[in-house]
Amino acid sequence: MKYPIIKLFVFCLLLSKFSFAQFTIRHKDAIMLNGEWRFAMDPRDVGEKNGWYKQATKANWDKVTVPHCFSVDKRYLFYTGNTWYKRVFTITKPQNKRIILHFDAAYYLTTLYLNDKKIGTHEGGYTPFSFDVTDDLKDGENTIAVSVDNNTWKEGTIPGSKDYGEANDPFMGWINYGGLNRPVYLTIEPEVYLKNLKITATPDLKKGTAKLFVRAYVENPLNKENTAPKFEAGFEGKNLVLKWKTVKTQTTDQTVIYEAEANLSQKQVKLWNIDEPNLYQLKAVLGGDTLMSNFGIRKIEVKAAQLLLNGQPIKFGGANRVVDYPGLGALEPDSVVEKDFRLMKEGGMILQRLTHYTPGEYFYELADKYGMLIITEAGNWQLTPNQMKNETFRSKFKDQLLEMMHRDWNHPSVFAYSVGNEYASGTPEGQSWTKDMIDFGRKEDPSRLFTFATLTLNSLPKTPEAEASQYCDFVSTNTYGGHAKILDNIHRLYPDKPVLISEWGVRADQATEAGQVKHIEEVAQIIRERPYVIGASWWSYNDYQSRHVGTNPNGYRPWGLVMADRSPRPGYFTYQKEMSPITVKVLESNNGTLKLQVSNKNDFPYQNIQNYSLKTASGLQSIPSLKPGESTVVEIKGVTGDVTKIEVLTPNKFVIYQETVHFK
Repeated sequence: MKYPIIKLFVFCLLLSKFSFAQFTIRHKDAIMLNGEWRFAMDPRDVGEKNGWYKQATKANWDKVTVPHCFSVDKRYLFYTGNTWYKRVFTITKPQNKRIILHFDAAYYLTTLYLNDKKIGTHEGGYTPFSFDVTDDLKDGENTIAVSVDNNTWKEGTIPGSKDYGEANDPFMGWINYGGLNRPVYLTIEPEVYLKNLKITATPDLKKGTAKLFVRAYVENPLNKENTAPKFEAGFEGKNLVLKWKTVKTQTTDQTVIYEAEANLSQKQVKLWNIDEPNLYQLKAVLGGDTLMSNFGIRKIEVKAAQLLLNGQPIKFGGANRVVDYPGLGALEPDSVVEKDFRLMKEGGMILQRLTHYTPGEYFYELADKYGMLIITEAGNWQLTPNQMKNETFRSKFKDQLLEMMHRDWNHPSVFAYSVGNEYASGTPEGQSWTKDMIDFGRKEDPSRLFTFATLTLNSLPKTPEAEASQYCDFVSTNTYGGHAKILDNIHRLYPDKPVLISEWGVRADQATEAGQVKHIEEVAQIIRERPYVIGASWWSYNDYQSRHVGTNPNGYRPWGLVMADRSPRPGYFTYQKEMSPITVKVLESNNGTLKLQVSNKNDFPYQNIQNYSLKTASGLQSIPSLKPGESTVVEIKGVTGDVTKIEVLTPNKFVIYQETVHFK
């Protein structure tokens, strides 16, 4: 069986406070290659010529622990260039099986060697990739060598350096954290095996039923005869009795694609939403091979400048999360992901593009389980016209976009894909890029919305054809001032498109902590007055290291609502209050009795409230269901002491509002 979530334990020798780090991956029966590897820098780029990949390893290689980010290893701090990883492992090679070597991600240009032979290369820093090593693996001892080059200031890399020839042109938007940043492992597969599933669950909101459509990607490298997979679905541990219709649709190289569909009755359908994130599990079986994936049943659509989830308009706050943690760089152990997720969920950061690239998949698993809406974006930044018209560059981006989509397309939390950030979207090349990449992505996954993050609309263009947002399902604008005027102009240009502020914010050092608080309050009011704004994603959730011009001498850019170590700023609590759908007004606080007016906002955020609760020192008390604009009065008796803390909890027990009440 494959794809249920498991915990992997890696002993991180370099990082004492994360010395027993867990990394979640998809494959249950993986043969882990995490742990101790040998490592060497290759600043002169002579490793391949001099045979560093060969089996004999000289004594002057260092020891590191994979997953490993060499950029934050104090021995190689912020090194940019080629590096080598190497280890020996032993395996009993099974007969009539395929053996696949998986990398959940490596930054950036990766070349694999096995037993003195070059196997292949991969370009891209944030998406998973794999190699079939069956024919090159030996029974017994094997030597694996991997070169990883993090120099993304070279021309043609994504993200990469600009080609304007100006000062600070090279790509410096975020640190080029290099290394085998995510887990490495082997899986053993049948000769004909299930490689991937694409699950689309479309509800009929009027009837309460749903249609389940599945694509199974069957890998058949030896072109053997095979039968169609069989499918089973379940919800809350119970199997659903479904009648499947399966057809063989096409063969591409060594991949056979089967399509299947089934109908779910009203009794079998429980919709996925933010507060009740109901999840199903689909299992595909092909001979002795099994592949499993979670999915949710929900409908996302755009109508009349509104974003609808299951037929209901929604609006939420959000934030951009930079993958950066002190001492870890781009490593994402579960402990960091879980900390970030809780802080974001409780801070009102619900609908967002996480950042300019796709983080590790565990964050998306939590978003599915506990409720978030995410735009996932392939890793590029401020592309120039020459880059966007270059066919080699376009081909590289398409490869990385597909890898991202193939990993993320079953997550109900992923509601849209982005084809880039802040590129020259008013130029002919930017217009063509946007249209072509959205058309390309939509053919692969028509079930998601498409957008990109634009800066160009801040210049107040006069016609909708002047900018590439005309091709998007909704507009995403990175706007750092003049919000009212810019938003109104966007709505004038595209009156039927919802608008997401995909970036906004001020730095805590430049605006001061108090200035950051004031900015949140002022822009939140502007947003509330504009019903076509569906979200506002603060840049950024966390402080991060950078080489971009304007970075502080300590190497950090303090845009965050939380600091680099995740300590919340005052702005975090202001953001939590402004982005909570709930407001609480104290009507009475006498003699241990609290009388509270609990209201659901009618502007921004915008959602129905159901199964929420109030927590005080005297315990939990349920809040009646509230539609936007509705209020209720809750009376709590028997509160002891002179001071009590009020918290509002979501159905899955996240604190989204908190206030301290002093009794008279």
